[in-house]
Amino acid sequence: MDPYNRSRQPPYSSPQPRQPAPPLSQQTVKMKVQKCSSEQLALTNYLIVSTRDFHPNVPDESQASHQIGTSMVHRRWASLSLGQEVSVVTYDPFAESPFVYMIKLDLEVGFLRKAFNNQMFSVGQVLVLEFHGVNLQIIIKSIQVADQDTISRVINDETFDPNVPNKGGVGAGEVKGQAGIRDGIRGILTQQTAIHWSKAAESSIILKAQNSLIQPDFKFEDMGIGGLDTEFSAIFRRAFASRIFPPSLVEKLGIQHVKGILLYGPPGTGKTLMARQIGKMLNAREPKIVNGPEILNKYVGQSEENVRKLFADAEKEYKAKGEDSGLHIIIFDELDAICKQRGGRSDGTGVGDNVVNQLLAKLDGVEQLNNILIIGMTNRLDLIDEALLRPGRLEVHMEIGLPDEKGRLQILKIHTSKMRQNDILDFDVDFEELASLTKNFSGAEINGLVKSASSFAFNRHVKVGTLAGVTPDVENMKVNRNDFLDALEEVQPAFGVSDEELEQCIQNSIIKFSPFVERILADGQLYIDQVKNSSRTPLVSVLLHGPSGSGKTALAATMARSSEFPFIKLISPESMVGYSELSKTNAIHKDRRLLIIATTNEKSVLEQMNMSDCFNSEIYVPHISELTAVDIVLQELTLFNDEERKRVLEILQEDEIKLKIGIKKLLMIIEMSRQDVDKVDKFVSTIMGI
Repeated sequence: MDPYNRSRQPPYSSPQPRQPAPPLSQQTVKMKVQKCSSEQLALTNYLIVSTRDFHPNVPDESQASHQIGTSMVHRRWASLSLGQEVSVVTYDPFAESPFVYMIKLDLEVGFLRKAFNNQMFSVGQVLVLEFHGVNLQIIIKSIQVADQDTISRVINDETFDPNVPNKGGVGAGEVKGQAGIRDGIRGILTQQTAIHWSKAAESSIILKAQNSLIQPDFKFEDMGIGGLDTEFSAIFRRAFASRIFPPSLVEKLGIQHVKGILLYGPPGTGKTLMARQIGKMLNAREPKIVNGPEILNKYVGQSEENVRKLFADAEKEYKAKGEDSGLHIIIFDELDAICKQRGGRSDGTGVGDNVVNQLLAKLDGVEQLNNILIIGMTNRLDLIDEALLRPGRLEVHMEIGLPDEKGRLQILKIHTSKMRQNDILDFDVDFEELASLTKNFSGAEINGLVKSASSFAFNRHVKVGTLAGVTPDVENMKVNRNDFLDALEEVQPAFGVSDEELEQCIQNSIIKFSPFVERILADGQLYIDQVKNSSRTPLVSVLLHGPSGSGKTALAATMARSSEFPFIKLISPESMVGYSELSKTNAIHKDRRLLIIATTNEKSVLEQMNMSDCFNSEIYVPHISELTAVDIVLQELTLFNDEERKRVLEILQEDEIKLKIGIKKLLMIIEMSRQDVDKVDKFVSTIMGI
């Protein structure tokens, strides 16, 4: 029923305020329920009344006075009977709420006729549509409406032409996620309303969905993910390519869609960001995002129930619609918190094992679902139960590693886009230079670098003597190259070269006191080149063995620094205290191409443990046994003048001392003698006392 006759006025013809309707009688009118006067009127959503009942001076012969014409579905939905007396009042939809124009309408089945345009519909309402001679029953399942501000904004942005049907209408794709969209219980249908169809559970009707898997308005450049082009392409090929083809073709291939993706890698590399953006990209249900620890509950059985709840919506829809069901995405962050290896926990509760079992049952159990996609993320792939990683479960494993130089360039541009748009970035900032200087930076660390550079720019405009005020020229603030260079000193990558630790190992640099020192360094360079260039031996391990204090650690650190590898880590026994054997292994293995340089004073112990064969090569580092080597070290460290040095060597030679001393101990003796008044006597007596 539309006493205002709004069907003749396009609701979005202009963003101007709605004109007031003609005055109507506010008196309640008693009417009797009757059938519609024609079948054509019965197939509309109107209730038919006489104009005279509300406008006494307007003649109307189309309907008897004090009677309301209804269709069968109207009477069934409103629980009305023929001949029943009802009270009828005029209804102004704008008086109750300004949110009346529908943005989205979910229906169960059918074909929308233009006769319904600009009519009011309610959730749960039943309609009848004639389609190719068959009357279809339609039930309205849900409604989304937009406020006037959203409608005006869409009109001003020229995203659709209200006078041309089906031309860029205000659909869910255009304004999804804007503040002006909300769920409603009733609304006005327009030509721009997006209609979503689904099959009733008990119906034998077959719907052939033509919806695209990818959001129609989605742009890959808007994802805000840098340095992961290759990884994203691989994920799309493995997990989504089969979903864009007709189900009949996929059925002929005899395959099932991929149900799970596992993203793993170091912290801050973009795993969570990629998972969230995948959810936004797809034309699917809103993703459910859950952190692993949120699943766990102290009450018996509640953790497993939390897992079942995540799959409840997908199960309900799949039972009702089968392969026509929409895609449900569940994103698990910190997956290792709930999916550790079964049988390996020490808490004795068995809760963790039960959660893994429940998740396995939902992924690949008796009642398999083909409308779900699980995206798991973890920093610790080694902790995940192996049963979850096999095909049919989380079968696509994608390592999200540190970005290369091209990726770092993309990430820098993403995180500085606002600066460039608002002309706050100075002209001297060279992104290619910064990309080359940020080796081993993760995406999160590059974001931190940009924040740090901004803080240095802010600091230039802080008034001297106070932190509460800013200088008058703050409007002209620019983030420049020096700000980024200062930030590089402040923000250090978690994965990279342990410069401070390596510096401590070679504080006195390498003194080439003997030909064997140069030979050891030359052999080390050969192993470095082998790892860099050889595709057959990407993993090389070298054991430096010899007596204590012979300089093995310093030589190993020198080799490592000269390699210029992007990742160099110094691992010592004290840094491994408390680690399990598996954790120690993971702490060592951080790269595809790996050069391991190990040192030991007790090679015999390794031989007894059958570990010496684990190393590809061995290099012996001997003690100093010749006075000529001592002379070179003394000259290098300038402990004595030439006369004192010759005297020291003569004394040691006359006594025919059998020299056997490590370079580390010799350096210690030299520095100790430097503090004595009689340096010569102190040095000689100490050497002879060894």
